[in-house]
Amino acid sequence: MLTSIALVALSSLSLVNGQTPLINGSLTGTNPVPGTTGKLGDAQPAPQVNGLTCLATLPNRNTTGIRGYVQGSGTASGTSWTISLSGFPSQDLGPFLYHIHDQPVPANGNCTATLAHLDPTQRGEIPPCDPTAPQTCQVGDLAGKHGNITTSPFNQNYIDQYTSTQSGLGAFFGNRSIVVHTSNTTRLTCANFVCSFPNGTTPSGSGNSSTTTKPATPTFTGGASAKILSGGAAIAGLFAAFML
Repeated sequence: MLTSIALVALSSLSLVNGQTPLINGSLTGTNPVPGTTGKLGDAQPAPQVNGLTCLATLPNRNTTGIRGYVQGSGTASGTSWTISLSGFPSQDLGPFLYHIHDQPVPANGNCTATLAHLDPTQRGEIPPCDPTAPQTCQVGDLAGKHGNITTSPFNQNYIDQYTSTQSGLGAFFGNRSIVVHTSNTTRLTCANFVCSFPNGTTPSGSGNSSTTTKPATPTFTGGASAKILSGGAAIAGLFAAFML
């Protein structure tokens, strides 16, 4: 009985943190399984807003020396990504991973609040991404599709067809965040994307009102926020009834 309770507790903790379960300190399911895809099928090449650039600049924190930025720009071929990171700790903690996470970083800078990877096809993290078939991977698993961080500094450029700079799509990353991890998925640092055109204007309807220095309070679109709104409406209704 106690063993069952412990297993349930560990599973719940893994879901809350949006992390891959660990066994003896290692990721479970360490090898890609060909043909694995999301519950909603493969990711599709995503529309882009040409010229729109979304930049996530890592903050200056006393808890980590990692600095740099991750930038995605809309092009006719897909999202053009530029990765420029440095200051990683001991390579014993690597290779390091980086992903787009579903939610933005809140004002307190808590990387855990970004929840899990951007995953509109509901693929999940297990088994790991097969880089030879990037359409079957989680949309936000940039490291899985394009390679882990194995050097410091780390600089990389590539095109990803499955992330999007067009707001309103599940693959849109402009109102989300980037998170850097150790090889065992411990979150080291994170930052929000901020989108703009070359002339400095911010696109209307992008859903992005946060910055990397002082992020706005995130607006969640899941069931939790719906319940909060419903609860608030119910309380307001009761108050009004008593006032009559």
